[in-house]
Amino acid sequence: MADAEEDASALSSVDLSRVALYGALLAVMAAILTPIEAGLVTSFKTSPGGVSSTLPFAPPTPEFFTLSKWSAALNALGRGMVNSALYAIPATVISAFLGSLAAYGLTQAQWKPRYKAPLLALVVAGIFIPYQAVLVPLSRFWAVYAPLDEWLSFLWALGINDDYVGILELLITHVAYGVPICTVLFRSYYKNMSIEMVESARLDGASLRRVYRRIILPLSTPMFAVVLIYQFTQIWNDLLFALVLVSTESSPAAPVTLILAGLGQSQEGVDFPLRMAGAFIAALPTLAVYVMFGEEFAEGVAS
Repeated sequence: MADAEEDASALSSVDLSRVALYGALLAVMAAILTPIEAGLVTSFKTSPGGVSSTLPFAPPTPEFFTLSKWSAALNALGRGMVNSALYAIPATVISAFLGSLAAYGLTQAQWKPRYKAPLLALVVAGIFIPYQAVLVPLSRFWAVYAPLDEWLSFLWALGINDDYVGILELLITHVAYGVPICTVLFRSYYKNMSIEMVESARLDGASLRRVYRRIILPLSTPMFAVVLIYQFTQIWNDLLFALVLVSTESSPAAPVTLILAGLGQSQEGVDFPLRMAGAFIAALPTLAVYVMFGEEFAEGVAS
């Protein structure tokens, strides 16, 4: 009888702990998904009648339902999404590749410690420089020390709009700002990588470049997925550098975040359904990147 009571008590405690765990998970899921649900249903409402006549989390009634906000948001953001892709994709790939090369040199190359340690400290320090601290030096750098609009004047003579120099400035800026974090991520991955194959290749006379190309690079696919997802999300969602280097949403080079910041604003007020539709459209590329590299991302994080 005593054993039966102890088993029942243990089973009850296990059930209660499981219920508490599931309850906490459901609460976290609700906290994350509720704002997304509210924004999604708002994007299908007419403005201002649908917004003011329905609850924030309630779907629109038939008389207040519309798809026009999505088509209007797509038309407004189409140019910005192309501009963002023009610098976000190359900046992501270049910074990931340079970070991989730098991390390979810091882990596999035979350097003297007195040289390697200061260089690593310099790379790590680059991660902790906030965006706000470099805004004035950044704008002065592109205006005074590296005036691309003057250096590339031969392109403007061919009929290319010189406003697009902002895209090139954003590309180079994000590469420079992304290399330190990419280097640190790859370095942690390479330090935990088995070095037997690398040592065998070196014994066979393989150079550092060949070891990287034939061994390190193919084994780096999971970490490349992690870095590409992280970098692309950071670059695509950036607004601060775009405000400094492009300035206005009316510019032909305006990225999607700059256009989205002013979407739906008018003298009559804010068109919240249009803004919500624009926010979901602007988030689609980052979601697509997560879907494409999700499996490799999980493998890279686990390693």
